[in-house]
Amino acid sequence: MVVSRETEEKFGAYLALLNKWQPKVNLVGTDTLADARIRHLDDSVQIEPFIPASARTLFDWGSGAGFPGLVLAMIRPDLKVTLVESDQRKCAFLRTVSRETKTPVTILDERIEDISPVFTDVITARALAPLKDLLRYALPWTQANPVLILLFPKGEKTEEELIEAKKKYSFELKKHPGKTASGSFIL
Repeated sequence: MVVSRETEEKFGAYLALLNKWQPKVNLVGTDTLADARIRHLDDSVQIEPFIPASARTLFDWGSGAGFPGLVLAMIRPDLKVTLVESDQRKCAFLRTVSRETKTPVTILDERIEDISPVFTDVITARALAPLKDLLRYALPWTQANPVLILLFPKGEKTEEELIEAKKKYSFELKKHPGKTASGSFIL
């Protein structure tokens, strides 16, 4: 996806902050820093085409360093994005990136299980938990919005996670190949 010059500038500031904060706060795998543009930013950007143009709200669970939620807020300023992260140090990082890049987001310093489900159009979660756990978290949220869209990037264990999730839950799924890593998918 091609992004605007303004968004590229935000991405540059984001990566600079990521590199500055990483030694103090474990935000991403240290071995991924050299390829952070592809491994984190582009990996997050590839989710955007699956968000309907009509969507107005997005919750990103377990935001960590802001992937994909903060990146999606940068490329979709029409979305009201809420980042959910229970680690206060990571929340401080998210607030800093939001402020420095002038990207408005709401940051909830809470655990997913402690948030009262509200109506939202889309929920994302990247590298947070196995699919069966994500579906358990999502179940009460579907009562607020029965057509809720869940977008979960997954890696090499996708098939195993699907088998385990189908033992407990009935759901409709579209599995799209990831564009940034072989063996990755967006569910």
